[in-house]
Amino acid sequence: MGPTLLLFVICCFWSAVARSQEVKPSENEAIFNVVATSKSGKPRQGEVISLISLKSKKSYAGTTNSDGKCTINMPSADKYDIFYKYFGQQVRYHDIDVPGGDHRMTYTFNMKYDPPKVFELKNVFFDTGKASLRPESGPALNELVEALKAKPSLVIEIAGHTDNVGSVESNQQLSAGRAQSVRNYLLHKGVAPGQVTAKGYGETQPVADNSTDEGRQKNRRTEVRIIND
Repeated sequence: MGPTLLLFVICCFWSAVARSQEVKPSENEAIFNVVATSKSGKPRQGEVISLISLKSKKSYAGTTNSDGKCTINMPSADKYDIFYKYFGQQVRYHDIDVPGGDHRMTYTFNMKYDPPKVFELKNVFFDTGKASLRPESGPALNELVEALKAKPSLVIEIAGHTDNVGSVESNQQLSAGRAQSVRNYLLHKGVAPGQVTAKGYGETQPVADNSTDEGRQKNRRTEVRIIND
């Protein structure tokens, strides 16, 4: 094969590859190109972005790459709520109308947000008066594992808190032990040790009135604090 013919074959091959990789909307489908960043413009890697149909309630999702980008295909002629996933919790960001008919649309949607730096870790349970995790804590902690693995630059602190029942010393020890139990679980599941620290705050940071059962229950909590995003 001569050099001219070889060059022609190579050009045709790469042209075919480029066409095969180019994503175009079909007659009944739209393409949603997401760019997710912090408010300062830093790309958000590992973000799960979902579009939930108001008609069918079906979810169409993608996960952002190191540039904060992902592509989602979804049916046209519908309206969608846009969510990002925040440690297992779906946070509504916006909504969008996607026309049908002859409209074959490709959307580029820029999402800029800074999630809260502190949030309560829901559905994490301990044996009464002990630092040992109960088995039903697994699903919530596994969500945290997935988030940390998807975002290798993310560094968090697990913060343990108690109510004011018992001595200050015992509450401090209990809160530290519970925070460490959560950290140990995360490391056991493969999270990098440098991504997670653990600290107990005892009864020093209540969020509710300790004079009521409801208030004490709110104060007995485990928090995730974002150290580096």
